[in-house]
Amino acid sequence: MKPFITLICCLFVQVQAFAQADTLQRVITGRYNSASQQEKPYVILISADGFRYDYADKYQAKKLIALREQGVQAESMLPAFPSKTFPNHYSIVTGLYPASHGLINNYFYDPKRQEYYTVRDRSKVEDGSWYGGTPLWVLAEQQQMLSASFFWVGSEAPIQGVLPTYHYQYSEVIPVESRIKTVVDWLNLPEERRPHLITIYLPAVDHAGHRYGPEAPETRQAVLELDEQIRQLTEAVATTGLPVNYVFLSDHGMLHIDTENTLSLPAAIDTSKFIVSSGDVMVELHAKDKSAIRSTYKQLKKDAEDYKVYRKRNMPRYLHYGRKDDKYCRIGDILLLADAPKVFHFSARKPSPGTHGYDATEVKEMHATFYAWGPAFRKGRKIPSFESVDVYPVIAEILGLRYGHKIDGSRKLVKEVL
Repeated sequence: MKPFITLICCLFVQVQAFAQADTLQRVITGRYNSASQQEKPYVILISADGFRYDYADKYQAKKLIALREQGVQAESMLPAFPSKTFPNHYSIVTGLYPASHGLINNYFYDPKRQEYYTVRDRSKVEDGSWYGGTPLWVLAEQQQMLSASFFWVGSEAPIQGVLPTYHYQYSEVIPVESRIKTVVDWLNLPEERRPHLITIYLPAVDHAGHRYGPEAPETRQAVLELDEQIRQLTEAVATTGLPVNYVFLSDHGMLHIDTENTLSLPAAIDTSKFIVSSGDVMVELHAKDKSAIRSTYKQLKKDAEDYKVYRKRNMPRYLHYGRKDDKYCRIGDILLLADAPKVFHFSARKPSPGTHGYDATEVKEMHATFYAWGPAFRKGRKIPSFESVDVYPVIAEILGLRYGHKIDGSRKLVKEVL
């Protein structure tokens, strides 16, 4: 019990310290909203990581159900492939597929740089050179509209040399109540210093889904706790009297996997000839010697059971994850994609029961959530499923932000929801 008590005490001290003085917030000084931007509406973009498309109804998240009835609700939102956290959060805020913006997975190898990007390496996470595209906060700041981020993939890195005016280094120690207070504090700032775009990231539902599985009572509890947090947030923000628009979404869904019969690294893979960038749902092979690709691919195709094998050049076009899409040359020469509910697993420890990453067009459980409400949105509108890259034009339209660069998302959703 002592280690547990020590942990709780440490967390209590950290929470107390945060409550006394917010020393974790990073503020870029010398920035102000232009006079024209001060007249614009406000958008709070909320991501509930791993909040599957059916969770609100499945677990009766009453506040979210009530809020979506006031605005727009999609049947679901299709995450980009692979349906992993980092690539999809970044696709939402850039309007680009992962192969187009370069953040192709939570963990991947870059042959040109000869190094790995991983979500656990802060030097990579905060290095803007890994990130392509123009995130919404960069677009806003470039047009003299202030932005704020209480966590979002990419928001800690100077992308094109730009960070959100108000932002935080990622930390799960900061209690949600403190995050809500900070959002309200931002909205109560003088007009010239008040952010019009705010992003918020909430991880608890994803954690529960991974650890216990999507059908578990712990996941239900995480959904209901998040629902209460959304109630607290919307009621607190309402006290500002500002015209705030909300976009509540998730990056992917969650599937209960086969934890008993996992896939091993195929014998045909010679690690002296290939760099292996592995994951539970997808394994990517980067050839050290390109002459080894053809024979290894043929053998893998022959031996494949419970997974599919592709060369980068023959990946299904609709996945936008092939040679023609690979702007940063980060996709492997050979790719192994597990068939749901199978996963690759290379350690002795049993995998957690919940995961994601599969092709969302084949595995419905990968589908994400999209609800939106506020003065800019239509009322009582139900729409069919759409791709996550279409969110970017919607938020840009609400905030009146211009962009001339090419994105993968279309403006179809703008016409349907605004």
